[in-house]
Amino acid sequence: MRTTFRLLGMMLAVMAFVTNPVQVTAQDDTKTTTEAPIKKADKPVTSPWMAGMLIETQTDLVYAPKTLEFVIQHRFGTLGSESFDLAGLFAPSNIRLGFNYGIFKNAQIGYGITKDGMAQDINWKYKILTQTKSGSMPIAMTYYGNVQINSSPSANFGAEYAFSKRLSYFNQIIVSRKFSKKLTMQVTFNYAHFNQIDTTIVGLEELKHDNFGFGVAGRYKVGKNAAIMVEYDQTLTTPEIIKPNLSLGVELGTSAHVFHIFVSTYKGISYQNNMVYNRNDFTKFDDGNWGILIGFNMTRNWNF
Repeated sequence: MRTTFRLLGMMLAVMAFVTNPVQVTAQDDTKTTTEAPIKKADKPVTSPWMAGMLIETQTDLVYAPKTLEFVIQHRFGTLGSESFDLAGLFAPSNIRLGFNYGIFKNAQIGYGITKDGMAQDINWKYKILTQTKSGSMPIAMTYYGNVQINSSPSANFGAEYAFSKRLSYFNQIIVSRKFSKKLTMQVTFNYAHFNQIDTTIVGLEELKHDNFGFGVAGRYKVGKNAAIMVEYDQTLTTPEIIKPNLSLGVELGTSAHVFHIFVSTYKGISYQNNMVYNRNDFTKFDDGNWGILIGFNMTRNWNF
């Protein structure tokens, strides 16, 4: 009797061993054939920019909602002036202070004031396209715009200076691509309008109210929080006396701070003023002056 139970138990164990793998295999086959494969999410690339601006231009970076950015921009005098001013460091300088704030996804607004002309600006930025890791969207595209008012005293102009005549506008389309973890390039298409232009300067008699231009810029990482930056900006509709910009600098950053130090042709800091009125020529050294100056940008971010 005991032998019979032992034989019966062994037979059941063998049957369970033989039949179970078949049942498992059948279940796996059914699951494979009936369920669709899971697609990976088409995520955006990690932003290559450490700040909302490069040297003299905007980047496509738009801050997240409830993020506040404080900006300090400083431009010293041109190099090699007749008086000893330590490479322009002691020459008359230009400064801009500004704030930018993310209001909702892909959109931010800002305010700034610049020493030259006491120019006050309200600006905005909106990201139109975002580059993706899969390559389904190979570029990023962002729109930047501002309206600026020259708030200098009317007496500085020798006549009454109406509010509407003080206004100017700037619009920019930024198209960028992150080619690798180190290299990012962008192209900008720029438009500036002045309600009133200064044609009293020799060579600016043909200056127009509406002007167009373009720019190219790049950033190459040389360390975890360090990069080399280069920019070139060219106007297309201004008189020959108006010169393009060439800027070269380095970027250093922390989790909340970004610092740029560079040499540049532009001093105005205001985008429309630089585009329409810049006469610094980086190719010439006249009367002891070279149309290049030293500058720096500093930013600080807070998340609320």
